[in-house]
Amino acid sequence: MKEHRLRRIFATDQKTVIVACDHGGFSGPLSGLEDPGKLMDILVSSGVDAVLTTIGIARRFADRMGKMGLILRMDGGSSNRAVEMGTLRNQVSLEDAVRLGADAVICMGMIGYREESASLVNLADLVSQSSIWNIPVVAEMLVAAREGSKRTPEDLAFAMRIGVEAGADIIKTAYAGPPDQYREALRSCYRTVVVLGGEKTKTEAEFFESISEALDSGANGVAIGRNVWQHTNPGGICRALVALVHQGVSVSQALKELNS
Repeated sequence: MKEHRLRRIFATDQKTVIVACDHGGFSGPLSGLEDPGKLMDILVSSGVDAVLTTIGIARRFADRMGKMGLILRMDGGSSNRAVEMGTLRNQVSLEDAVRLGADAVICMGMIGYREESASLVNLADLVSQSSIWNIPVVAEMLVAAREGSKRTPEDLAFAMRIGVEAGADIIKTAYAGPPDQYREALRSCYRTVVVLGGEKTKTEAEFFESISEALDSGANGVAIGRNVWQHTNPGGICRALVALVHQGVSVSQALKELNS
């Protein structure tokens, strides 16, 4: 049942802290991802709910993932050294994901990008197969901002709604303020939403503030990558995220948790 798998990703408060470490499949050994086993140890000890990763890491380091839920990256197509980017496509089967013990699978939905059509075909394919295996599908919905402007909550609402209409069980997407407009965007998405971390932020206070605003607006958690494993204290960042998401602490309290 999907519900059993979702309970390994979301805590009893229906919120989650997910750490994304699937970047190596596109960018190679980024700083902070050189030793996946060590990173798994840090995540387990800091109370993270789930990890989002590749089939390679899932196979090699399953014994170091503890009780964390496993979200498996399904799509890809090229590396960041490719002369031309290949067509985005699913590279792992749902059967392989189930054999690995995945609790959910994830693929991109790239609205307004060259890969939009291919990504939505991949998403539809995963959703169709997921009914056979009773495994939740996460849609990572990215959306291009209109030319000359910043991405808005309205843009995100557009992308999120496309993801849920395609049948995704969970939406992973960005946060964009102001909070009241983001809250309205979430209301148009009738599935659970977790907020991605994006590029590494300049300060911890800025990072925690955006997460706090997203949670206050109704997001059900976070899926953070670089801002965890490229931080000088990844364990502290994880503990602070757990406190923000599950305990509802303030930004100042999260900063204390980071530095404790």
